[in-house]
Amino acid sequence: MMKKTDLVIVGGGIFGCAIAYYFSKNNPGKQVMILERNELNNAATSRAAALMTMVRSKRSYIPLTIETFKVAKEMEEELGETLDFKVVGMMHVAASEAKVRDLEVLMDIAREYDQEAYYIDKEEAKEKAPWLEVEEALKIGFVPNEAYCDPYMLGTFFARCARNRGAKIRQGVEVVGLIHEAGIVRGVKTTEGDILAETVVDAAGVWAPLLAGQVGVGLPMAPVRSQYWITERSDLFPINSPMVLLPDAQAYARPEGGGLLFGIREGKSLVASPKDVPKDITDFVFSADEGMEDLFENGERLARFFSAFYDMGIKYYVAGFSGYTPDSQLVLGAVPGIKGFLVASGCCGAGISVAGGVGLGIAEMAAGRPNPLDFSEFEISRFGRIDPFGEEWLNRCAAARSNKVSG
Repeated sequence: MMKKTDLVIVGGGIFGCAIAYYFSKNNPGKQVMILERNELNNAATSRAAALMTMVRSKRSYIPLTIETFKVAKEMEEELGETLDFKVVGMMHVAASEAKVRDLEVLMDIAREYDQEAYYIDKEEAKEKAPWLEVEEALKIGFVPNEAYCDPYMLGTFFARCARNRGAKIRQGVEVVGLIHEAGIVRGVKTTEGDILAETVVDAAGVWAPLLAGQVGVGLPMAPVRSQYWITERSDLFPINSPMVLLPDAQAYARPEGGGLLFGIREGKSLVASPKDVPKDITDFVFSADEGMEDLFENGERLARFFSAFYDMGIKYYVAGFSGYTPDSQLVLGAVPGIKGFLVASGCCGAGISVAGGVGLGIAEMAAGRPNPLDFSEFEISRFGRIDPFGEEWLNRCAAARSNKVSG
C-alpha cells in the first residue's frame, strides 16, 4: 500500500472512478488512489436503469450530463472499444394540462441548450413504441439524442482509463476512519494501514454520511430504495424503441433485450439509515415479494398507458439504494469548515448520467483549481444542520423519491 498520495477517493462506484479519471488525466505529476472495500461499481452503479437524460427540468444537471456524453467518446477512442450507448431518444408524454405546461418548459430548455427536440403526433408515438397507449396524451415531445447505457461498463471505462494514467485502485480495502485534526483532514485509516493525502474525497455512496460524520458533518442525504422491473420478451418492445417518460403516471420505461424495463414510484419509498445498510448489499432483500405489492398498488397509473401491463410476465426485478435529498439535488463539493475534504454523493437516481460532470468538477477542486462547472445548487450546507440518521430527515428524503416524476 502507498502510504502517502495526493488524492484518496473513498468508494469505487462510478463517481469515484470518474473523479480518478479526471484527476489522473489533468494532473499527470500527481498520484491518486481509489479505495473500495468490495468490488468496483458493484453497488448502486451496477443496479441503475442508466437513463442518460440530457434534457431535464433541473438545469443544474444538464452540463454535467453533456460532459458525460463527451468523455464517453474520448474514452472509447482511448481504449479502442465501444460503450455501445443506445441512442434511441426520449419520448415525453403529457396527459394533463399541468404536465403539458411542464413539457412546454422542457422543450424551451432543450432549445436553450441547443438540444434537438420536437413534438410528434399520436400515430408516430405509437409507431415508435407499440406498447404505448396514447389516447389520453394531450402533447408528446421527442428528444432524439437521449440514450441509455450499461452503467457498469461506463464505470469500468473510467477506472481503466484512470489506471492507464497511473491511478492506484485498491479493492478489498476498507476505510475505517479519517485522519484529521483541527479542522483539517490529512488522510484515512484503512484495514491495511494509514494513508496520508493532501485531499480526501468521500464518494462512498449511501454510506458517505458515516465517513462525513467523523468530522462532525451531517451529510444531507439518505439511502432510499430504487427499483424497477423487466418484462418478458414481446414484439411490443422493439429493441430500438425510445425511452418513455410518463409523468402523469410517475413512471418511466425503456427497451431492454426485447423486453420492457420500467419503474413506477411507490407511495412511500423504502428508506434506511446509513448505519443500517450492510457493507455489501449483494444479498440484501429490498423486497420480500420482489416489489409485487408495490406494482399492484401503483400499477393502475401505468396501465393507463400500458394496457398489457397486467397480462405481461415479469422476468427480472432489480433494486438498490440511491442517495436522495429533499430537493432531489446532488451533494457535491467542499465541506464548510473542514480543509482537505470533499464530498461526491447524493445521486438522486441520476448518478450515471451526471458522472462525467461530477468527476470533472470534484477533480478540479481536489487539484486546487476553480471548478469549471456550477455546483452552487449542490452545496452541502444548503439545509443547515441536520441529523442524517434521524427519522424525520430520512422520511423527507424518501418523500423526494416518492414525488419524483422524471426517470
